[in-house]
Amino acid sequence: MPVAILVLDPAGTVLLANAAAERLLNMSERAMRGQPLDAVMALPSDYGSRRAGLDFAAFDTAIATQRGGRVRVDFTEVAMPDHPGWRIVTLHPAAASRGLAQPDRVPARAATGAAAMLAHEIKNPLSGIRGAAQLLAGTPQGEAATLPDLIIDEVDRIAALIDRMQDFTDTRPCVVEPINIYPLLDHARRLACAGFAREVRFEERFDPSLPLVNANRDAVLQILVNLLKNAAEATVHQADRRIILATTYRHGMAASAGAGKPRRPLPIELAVIDNGPGAPDDIVDQLFDPFVSGKPEGRGLGLALVDKLARDMGGIAQYAREGSPEMTVLRILLPRATS
Repeated sequence: MPVAILVLDPAGTVLLANAAAERLLNMSERAMRGQPLDAVMALPSDYGSRRAGLDFAAFDTAIATQRGGRVRVDFTEVAMPDHPGWRIVTLHPAAASRGLAQPDRVPARAATGAAAMLAHEIKNPLSGIRGAAQLLAGTPQGEAATLPDLIIDEVDRIAALIDRMQDFTDTRPCVVEPINIYPLLDHARRLACAGFAREVRFEERFDPSLPLVNANRDAVLQILVNLLKNAAEATVHQADRRIILATTYRHGMAASAGAGKPRRPLPIELAVIDNGPGAPDDIVDQLFDPFVSGKPEGRGLGLALVDKLARDMGGIAQYAREGSPEMTVLRILLPRATS
């Protein structure tokens, strides 16, 4: 199982722990076996107030391991069917709570950033075009022969920028349908391997029992390509460049995709994980806002488009730094198909 799991006997001691639990808690199953749960990890603060016989869940809660580690997880404890008194504990690494508390990620400062960006990105190349046109009238033929190429390059750059910005103006309803996510994951991976991620090592950590997702094929593919491109660029200075594609079913996960929208179950998780350094700390809270980027050459539109497309499908996007050693995790949480 890709999720950390511990089995507790009726006395509340750990009987079994899978490999994912060993990695997450940095403790072997042999060391955990026979120990009470609170001897293996620091339990959620409200764990002691749970009602006997009922299941317990704490989402995005911090736990400390007995080896000194600290990790945020979704903690659930449920009864084991047909075994009275036995319990199953699952620990799923939780994405940072930022984003869930900010359903609309385009505040007033984004509009200010848009104006500044447009002034810079459009006025500067227009100045180059004007200067090149002036020179064409009075320079020798040989030197002037290269200036049309400059004009074409600058105009193309403006057109490409405007095309990307137009993606944010599409307010048409996103048509969703039940789809199998795995062909899209495979297609996105093959596109990456054939182009921008040729030198990156890919790993797959898939939940084989993942049900159909309620989504739009084109939107999901665009999201995956954007995330894979970001991950490939983030690992360019790593000696061992790695990207992990992962899927998980997150029981009990629910969130709102925007202001005024009801909370709904979002159990289907797609994750793109890389071993790059992650986003700079000073922009983490604005990472999904338009025109915010940690790359000198970045436009800050890739992740903003990912967030928009995810929300159009009723889902959400999340960023986190997790694991040991830490890796960058970008998650997309989407609804399960109902038919």
